[in-house]
Amino acid sequence: MISRETIDEVKNRVDIVDVISDFVSLKRSGQNYKALSPFNNEKTASFFVVPGKGIFKDFSSGKGGDAITFVMEHEGMSYTEAIRFLAKKYGVEIKEDVQSEDLREKQSEREGLYILMNFAKDYFKDNLFNTDEGKGIGLSYFHERSFNDRTIQKFELGYALEGWNNLSDEAISKNYNKELLEKTGLTVRNDEGRTYDRFRGRVIFPIHNLTGKVIAFGARMLGKDKNQPKYINSPETEIYHKSDVLYGLFQAKNAIRQEDNCFLVEGYTDVISLHQADVENVVASSGTALTEPQIKLIRRFTENVTVLFDGDAAGIKAAVRGIDLILKGGLNVRVVLLPDNEDPDSYSRKVGTSEFQKYLSQKSQDFISFKSGLYAAEAGSDPIRKAESIKEIVNSIALIPDPVKRSVYLQETSQQLKIAEPVLLTELNKLLVQERKKKERDQVLPPRRSDDAPSFDEPAAEIPVAAIDASQKVYFQERETIRLLLNYADQSLEDQKLADFLLNELDDVEFVNPVFREIYQHFRDHVQNGKMPDSQYLIQHGSDEMRNVIAGLVMTKHEISPNWKKKHIYVPAEAELLPKMANSNVLRLKYRVVQRMIEDNLVHIRESEQGGNKEAFEKYWEEYEGLKKAEVELASLLGTVFGK
Repeated sequence: MISRETIDEVKNRVDIVDVISDFVSLKRSGQNYKALSPFNNEKTASFFVVPGKGIFKDFSSGKGGDAITFVMEHEGMSYTEAIRFLAKKYGVEIKEDVQSEDLREKQSEREGLYILMNFAKDYFKDNLFNTDEGKGIGLSYFHERSFNDRTIQKFELGYALEGWNNLSDEAISKNYNKELLEKTGLTVRNDEGRTYDRFRGRVIFPIHNLTGKVIAFGARMLGKDKNQPKYINSPETEIYHKSDVLYGLFQAKNAIRQEDNCFLVEGYTDVISLHQADVENVVASSGTALTEPQIKLIRRFTENVTVLFDGDAAGIKAAVRGIDLILKGGLNVRVVLLPDNEDPDSYSRKVGTSEFQKYLSQKSQDFISFKSGLYAAEAGSDPIRKAESIKEIVNSIALIPDPVKRSVYLQETSQQLKIAEPVLLTELNKLLVQERKKKERDQVLPPRRSDDAPSFDEPAAEIPVAAIDASQKVYFQERETIRLLLNYADQSLEDQKLADFLLNELDDVEFVNPVFREIYQHFRDHVQNGKMPDSQYLIQHGSDEMRNVIAGLVMTKHEISPNWKKKHIYVPAEAELLPKMANSNVLRLKYRVVQRMIEDNLVHIRESEQGGNKEAFEKYWEEYEGLKKAEVELASLLGTVFGK
């Protein structure tokens, strides 16, 4: 177990912008930063980072918290795993509360998988450089492909020795768990119950996640055994889902950000060869069809993708399928088709670094030009085939989520194919209408919450006013109370602090929403003990639900332009209006609570009347009259025209 001293040291050293920038391309927005959500696919940025408060908030998914929370959410890590990751990043020595020899037994299974995969990676590397078989077969193969030792080390390449149990015997001798060996996919159990190594007599390509941890392996056969597949890969495990991973992204992410472009290739050796050719902003789908999660991964670092495909028929067909999926994901796509019978690996080695980079630059074309040329060659002079080709191009344009980009590509298509733009626009609109109707048919409305309250991060503006009942109004007023406490608890209101004022005035109010109630109780407990909690403390010590809510309530999405002041446009800061806001909030919360009580009371009146219970009816009616009187008084204090 990690010591409290280590955890505190990590928290003191963490820079949230530095941490999140390893995973997301942040752009400055005033004093804060923003980006597209790394958790949801979206068109406009709704992910915000506030360095001054050390928090992030993703309004798209509702997630929020501090740097540790982000690593946990983004990488699927436990709290302990996130602390270890950040400790390594910032050079913090990890101190354990338990003896180190007991640590391996106490690791969670997930941590154990990472530890075992790292062991296997080191074992395969050692085989490659320090065994006769590894040097004679594996290292020779990599050198033949022009991979130098620096590149081999960069991608942590290795070699699996011939033999059924070399890896597993070594792991077991070092006290690694036999069951975890199977769960990592490093060993396989046959029908007779015997286990053997999955990788034997093959060169090894470790697959890393975004933080650099090895989560899987790819292995290439070097012999000519027709009964064995050329490549085999780790199976799906708790830490490896191949549709969510791009090979080489860990090594490429910084270059992708710098170049604002990502080259997409097919295989391991394609990626490594391009690095040898000084093209480092490259990733691979590892021989599988491109998936939506992989496209979202790329979008975290750039919106521009250049797809490199072989010049044969299979490569061209793959290019067409991949382009449509990338367009649907909201990315800008360009294509480079290599000469016949060449792939990125072979061609980069064939022509050398300078010529290869020159080829990429000169042969890159937008997807309209690529598809136009492709379909024009297929259609020839056949007008029917040409019409079908035009429809295929419009189909691709219809997948683009951004209407401005769709319009630009439509104009480009009109010019290149010499087709009237209104004709293309009519076809495009037809496709968009069909897609919208399909979505409407498939749409399933979410079930109504039992307490009729919106979700924690649902903004009030998204709910029609007519549809908001008293329960929802109480929710929004409780939310505003917590927002004021989180942002201004320590600010003075004439003779007392805002927190003291709210806690005294609302002493008899019981919060309905459980998360707001939890936060409010934290303030009450701390203030009674002479302390004042801030948002960072509550994020670090609160529940997951608390972290999400707090991050949203302390976040300011918009700032007043400094140019307004220059133009003598004065807008008072919220802090200047606190006395009025605090008093108004107390009255409004009580007003909404009374309205909710009235709604509940009316239900009891109807039930007692229908049940013929006169005594209960009179009791509830008396309460109703008292509540209505309170409602009128509160409405008068608020200056509100009386009504529901």
